[in-house]
Amino acid sequence: MTTPDRAARTAIVTVDDDPAVSRAIARDLRRRYGERHRIVRAESGQAALDALRQMKLRGEQVAVILADYRMAPMNGIEFLEQAMDVYPAARRVLLTAYADTGAAIDAINVVDLDHYLLKPWDPPEEKLYPVVDDLLEAWRSADVRPVSVTKVVGHRWSARSSEVREFLARNHVAYRWYPTETPEGQKLLSAAGADELRLPLVITPGGDVMVEPSDTELAARVGLATTPSEAFYDLIVVGGGPAGLGAALYGASEGLRTVLVERTATGGQAGQSSRIENYLGFPDGVSGAQLTDRARRQAAKFGAEMLTACEVTGLEVNGSSRTVRLSGRGDIAAHTVILTTGVSYRQLDAPGVAELTGRGIYYGSAMTEATACTGEDVYIVGGANSAGQAAVFLARGARSVTILVRGPSLEHSMSHYLIQQVEALPAISVRTCTEVVAAHGTDHLKQLTLRDTRTGATEQVEAGWLFVFIGAAPRTDWLGEAVLRDDHGFVLAGPDLSVDGQRPAGWDLDRVPYHLETSIPGVFVAGDVRAESAKRVASAVGEGAMAVMFVHRYLEGL
Repeated sequence: MTTPDRAARTAIVTVDDDPAVSRAIARDLRRRYGERHRIVRAESGQAALDALRQMKLRGEQVAVILADYRMAPMNGIEFLEQAMDVYPAARRVLLTAYADTGAAIDAINVVDLDHYLLKPWDPPEEKLYPVVDDLLEAWRSADVRPVSVTKVVGHRWSARSSEVREFLARNHVAYRWYPTETPEGQKLLSAAGADELRLPLVITPGGDVMVEPSDTELAARVGLATTPSEAFYDLIVVGGGPAGLGAALYGASEGLRTVLVERTATGGQAGQSSRIENYLGFPDGVSGAQLTDRARRQAAKFGAEMLTACEVTGLEVNGSSRTVRLSGRGDIAAHTVILTTGVSYRQLDAPGVAELTGRGIYYGSAMTEATACTGEDVYIVGGANSAGQAAVFLARGARSVTILVRGPSLEHSMSHYLIQQVEALPAISVRTCTEVVAAHGTDHLKQLTLRDTRTGATEQVEAGWLFVFIGAAPRTDWLGEAVLRDDHGFVLAGPDLSVDGQRPAGWDLDRVPYHLETSIPGVFVAGDVRAESAKRVASAVGEGAMAVMFVHRYLEGL
């Protein structure tokens, strides 16, 4: 007797409370998968659950479940959480009208989300079918067992717990969060024999327990690469933002033995953006996390090696090789190096801020905390694009979002399209000529003291959430004196190295430095860390690719 193909007995389930959308996605799924799969359509979470339970009783298999996020009264995450109990092995997809990174991270934590799709998905041949094809293949090849994820137990208002969750989320490691205040958190603490004095507690899918882990330990135990596989490469890329990912992609795709070294997570500041709308090729916008994940997977596909949680501490010239020192990891060397370390947000210098960082005050978007801001009053410090993107994203759920700007307007630092979006949202207000002079609270942020820079008048406001996006400090102290930098620490390159037409001191080659070449031959720079760079995602990616072109020119001359 021939056993029928497992796929012939499987269903693909889709649920959306908009009848037109529900019919459209079912139509597209039937067009491609209808011959071998049963397409089941529902227009509410409850109706879909009823259908799943009936299918379970009949012994039918479900391979993929697609659910709209913004359904009512049961949203997509709530539905998928209950659907897991019926079909734990089914692959789960969240449909959302926007690049809703907060919702996606929520779904990863709660329902082990496999993918999320933006609506509309036209053309399905490009945006829908490749995703479903991969999920069906993964379902067919996987054991029919619940998916295990990393568990994190910690205090709600713990800075380190927040950092661990952000580290896992930005590195696309699925995890579940268990505050110590919950019964589940207490059970995990008891099972691990841990106490609340040493947190966070991290439990890997294999059952390994880590107490107060460092980023390096965490990365190694959850499957991220932290140790180089070789001692010598053609190209070392230092920094994993858009410029670094672009350089790694083009370097590896052109046959260079390439390694990218990142101290925290790929994506840089752009990877934390809730929505990027002015990047070429994404007319509907894309979240920083999505863009980063695609770029990382694309670079890996071409063979680029990527190291995470690796701190670079020095750069040396040893004959024709360039040596990069890694903290606690020894050295790696290469013919060439591209510096793409980007910039970090400057610290807000006001009493109380340092003590409450990670406890209501966050630098960057802190997407893992964004969902907790629903119904809350949120403050944002900064007037550039990153602040505007965060404000628009948070305004979807927060009761109010107030942007605090030291200058007289947003026009000087924010793109016009973002200013229009900010002005169109009633939940967002902008306070110009205003700065934070103090933060107040014990275990977490409670109030802010604001000062009008024109009059000097101060006022105290109730605030539980403050996101800071101020300035751009280059990460270049580790370079020492060998690489020339400007007064602000940004790396000088190409024509900017010349003084009165003279080559930089110590430059012993007959040619002048290439456009993106630093004061050390064979060491290049790209992206925000370069002096006078454009500070835009598109330009950073372009510079990363251009730097690889100059790497080839340099290698040809060796």
